[in-house]
Amino acid sequence: MAIKELHHLTSDQLLRQKDLIKPSSAYQQGTFSCVGSTESLSIMNFTGKYELQSHENFEPFMKALGLPDEQIQKGKDIKSISEIVQDGKKFKITVTTGSKVLHNEFTVGEECEVEMLTGEKVKATFQMEGNKLIANLKGLKSVTELNGDTITNTLSMGDLTYKRVSKRI
Repeated sequence: MAIKELHHLTSDQLLRQKDLIKPSSAYQQGTFSCVGSTESLSIMNFTGKYELQSHENFEPFMKALGLPDEQIQKGKDIKSISEIVQDGKKFKITVTTGSKVLHNEFTVGEECEVEMLTGEKVKATFQMEGNKLIANLKGLKSVTELNGDTITNTLSMGDLTYKRVSKRI
């Protein structure tokens, strides 16, 4: 089976094709090769620690979420650290911003309860589309995109958008 015939499979389906796929030397990065082929296929793995490098529209977005001004002022210059552990479709995400720690766990495709920045717990379902993790929760759309060692998280609420860019550390 050529790699071109495998492109439509999910990562789980792809991994079940043991007789056709062997880990390449870059296994840790999630790269696999077809036996007898020089082509490779990349499977996104979000696992890692990421430090916030920049963010856009922080204050207006946090005000719209309902965070108190004091909390917004404290948080605007702190370089948060996000730690992501991905095991197949299961994710554990811990975001540490100063002394505030936000911890959420979910499985792609299954409804779960997540804690928002405001402390409110809401229902959400996460979907994986290529290198993007997408969720809709309480009028807010979250798109987290992984490109190499950079994670870009874009939160949208109506016409208001907040963008965070973090680098793997």
